[in-house]
Amino acid sequence: MCPGCKNNKMTNSLTVYFANTESCYVIIENVPCRKCSQCGEEFFTASVMNRIDEILEGIKNVSGKIFITDYQQAA
Repeated sequence: MCPGCKNNKMTNSLTVYFANTESCYVIIENVPCRKCSQCGEEFFTASVMNRIDEILEGIKNVSGKIFITDYQQAA
């Protein structure tokens, strides 16, 4: 159930995750999520959020301003 709109229809989907770290902007493509079919709100499981945190931790010393990676390739 969607916590936002209380719709019962959530679907498995892929999304793009954006983050602004101290050293750069990060774009992670193809991140698994649950998406509400009514309001479009996206939710991540704890394991996906843990992996995102690991990815972000691993790029702290990136020399560029923008870092783009694919979730599946980084996992």
